[in-house]
Amino acid sequence: MQVYDFTEPELDMFRELCNFTPAEREYFELRARYKSNVEIALTMNVSESQVSKLARKVKSKMLRVL
Repeated sequence: MQVYDFTEPELDMFRELCNFTPAEREYFELRARYKSNVEIALTMNVSESQVSKLARKVKSKMLRVL
């Protein structure tokens, strides 16, 4: 399951129901635009391990909604 695999209406549903933190939201939005974890780390000015943690949290929240 990749964020960018979902349609825009599905992404809107996740935006509304997942209660993302600001950092999780930023990760979610960048991932929806096909950015890699390396690109996201550079954009957010965090380590790749921090991006991996965000990815796990976002995926967990998305799975709860599904």
